[in-house]
Amino acid sequence: MGGDKVNNGWNRLIYKCWSPIYDHFFNSGMFLKARKEIFKDISLEKGDKVLLVGVGTGAEIPYFLNKGYQITAIDFSADMLNVAIEKYPNSDVTFLQMDAQKMEFKEESFDFIVASLILSVVPNPDKTMAEIIRVLKVNKEFLIFDKFVPKNKKMKLTQRLLRPIVKVFGTDIGLDFYDVFKVVENRCVLIKDENVMMNGMYRKIICKRKGK
Repeated sequence: MGGDKVNNGWNRLIYKCWSPIYDHFFNSGMFLKARKEIFKDISLEKGDKVLLVGVGTGAEIPYFLNKGYQITAIDFSADMLNVAIEKYPNSDVTFLQMDAQKMEFKEESFDFIVASLILSVVPNPDKTMAEIIRVLKVNKEFLIFDKFVPKNKKMKLTQRLLRPIVKVFGTDIGLDFYDVFKVVENRCVLIKDENVMMNGMYRKIICKRKGK
């Protein structure tokens, strides 16, 4: 628990530095193209409650605006969240500063959840995944867009050597999705796992919470 607090504090500092320039790197070029492809087929019901976990500077928000959804966007970094708020000042999005590892929502609060580039940056991805399932309604889906070790491959030596160094800058390049999925595999069903870019390092994953 103490380790999570220390890592959270470091992440807060890292993303304070990232916030003014984040969009230039992670919401342009191939990342912008990937997001357009990932979210083009999302179709929900009007009135559905959507949660954007780790919303950052708001890169996912345009794909859900003005469609009749009730959108809640959370991020641990106040600096990142403020960028998103400034970009969408007149939207009906509810912005909240919150730790994805310990969300302040009741169980089964949302109809659809997006976790974009969050599991690879939180100190404890297992806790975050468990929280996503907890606040998702039964028989509803969540979407993950993130970087993981490519399917059916092991980390290369260079990745293993670089992993602890890259972690200092707020992200994990050696996370295996299926290690994290084990935490919730008895409570959800994997629907889709497809490569998005960088030879399968970045993937689009869709899961559904099982009924009781």
